[in-house]
Amino acid sequence: MWHRDEASADSRVTSPPRQRGAPTPRSTILSTKSRTVKTLTAALALPLALILGACSSSAAPAASGDAASTGTVKIGVVGAGDPYWETFTEAAKEEGIDVEIVDFDSYDQPNPALSAGELDLNQFQHIIYLATYNVASGDDLVPIGATAIYPLGLYSTKYTDVADIPAGETIAVPNDESNQARALLVLQSAKLIELKDGGSVFSTTADIEPGSKVKVEAVAADFTASSLPDFAGAVVNNDFVAKSGLTSDQLLAQDDPSDPAAFPYINIFAARAADAENPTYLKLVKIYQETQAVQDGVLKASGDTA
Repeated sequence: MWHRDEASADSRVTSPPRQRGAPTPRSTILSTKSRTVKTLTAALALPLALILGACSSSAAPAASGDAASTGTVKIGVVGAGDPYWETFTEAAKEEGIDVEIVDFDSYDQPNPALSAGELDLNQFQHIIYLATYNVASGDDLVPIGATAIYPLGLYSTKYTDVADIPAGETIAVPNDESNQARALLVLQSAKLIELKDGGSVFSTTADIEPGSKVKVEAVAADFTASSLPDFAGAVVNNDFVAKSGLTSDQLLAQDDPSDPAAFPYINIFAARAADAENPTYLKLVKIYQETQAVQDGVLKASGDTA
């Protein structure tokens, strides 16, 4: 998803037209992927720097005037049913800020809504997802505060151990680039697949080595859990685990959120670039991070894994 050709007309290379159905030359595929990886790497550097700066600063954001004077702050999320959001809105209200939590069904909705001005903030994605979105869309959304790292897990309703999954079976993974790469790394750590060059945060299903134990099929992230009856297993994002009724008994493998390699998967509050220093929004981040009841709720909702 979301590859964007950023070459200008002047830089295009003239070549004979390719016949319909003819395979794309491998050199073209590699060149396109290389450009995409370089662009994503550059896009990822700024969010990482912003989050590092925010985490290293102990100073509270200074509020200018009455926070409530800006009106109700709309925050887009995926999973508004989690009880900690009510706790958060109550804590914000005590600080004079009215918050409306706007729920979305899938990951592809909150960022366009934020860009269009339908939201003031969103909180559903990790840094890599945001960087990928910005590169693909040309938008300039920015992280203004970190929340948590949630593990990504492989679930199954047919098998109770990774070793029990027969060779040749198929595993479902999210089809968006950032979560797909992370899911593939989970499957590789479980020894179900092997990725070219060891894999990375930019891996795709095209990087799966032919000799891998299982096959992999990419589906929309919000359908991974519901598709479990059709697959040997599925890598399911945290937002869809609880609402689909999955339990830890059905969890076969997951990545380690405490591993430094998981840092790019820190979930964040995102805002439009023009609002990066908005004192009300920064105060909301601080309320989320420092209200113990909110943090306890986040931990409970994640099954003590966040």
